[in-house]
Amino acid sequence: MKRKNDYNKCGIYYTLNLISGKYKMSILYLLSINEIIRYNELKRMLIGISFKSLTKALKELEQDDLIIRTEYPQIPPKVEYSLSNKGKSLIPILNMMCKWGSNNKS
Repeated sequence: MKRKNDYNKCGIYYTLNLISGKYKMSILYLLSINEIIRYNELKRMLIGISFKSLTKALKELEQDDLIIRTEYPQIPPKVEYSLSNKGKSLIPILNMMCKWGSNNKS
């Protein structure tokens, strides 16, 4: 019996592509707790992340409509990040993953 390789058509493939990466899930989780966070606050919370990695992750999350970037026209520039409705819909999944990890870590 032949099996079809429909993995790339599966919802999990799409979901994992959106949240894969070392820091994306952490950024989403921090935004779910804090609602609105400025760039430097995120940088301080994500210990060890480089400016380049943080910027890349935030751009990808924004392009995928998971976060909202709000820029205020002032000097110095002020930029805030928050979850979009699509991003908020991922939080129950992240919470379930957190619970699973807590229950299964050795």
